[in-house]
Amino acid sequence: QVQLVESGGGLVQPGGSLRLSCAASRSIVSIGVMSWYRQAPGKQRELVARLTRGGSTNYADSVAGRFTISRDNAKNTVYLQMNSLKPDDTAVYFCNSEYPLYWGQGTQVTVSS
Repeated sequence: QVQLVESGGGLVQPGGSLRLSCAASRSIVSIGVMSWYRQAPGKQRELVARLTRGGSTNYADSVAGRFTISRDNAKNTVYLQMNSLKPDDTAVYFCNSEYPLYWGQGTQVTVSS
């Protein structure tokens, strides 16, 4: 049984930065694909960033060039560095592992002046 716990969300002004963390209770970060999703009020959950075991990455067009997904295998933790934040980035951000399949509880990110 694996638990994913997100942290690092909060309120930030447009143009600011946040770093989200996803800590796994067991060693799954280095095994498979890890992803970050987000869901804004009234909208569908969308894939933000994806990281494979081999280190390849994929980003949504809306965040490419601003967000970076990374991991620390020793800490069983996945990160999402978010720069140049926009109000449209406001959402609950969820950590996800594809294999094995688990979801975190989400962390709120609010971008507002």
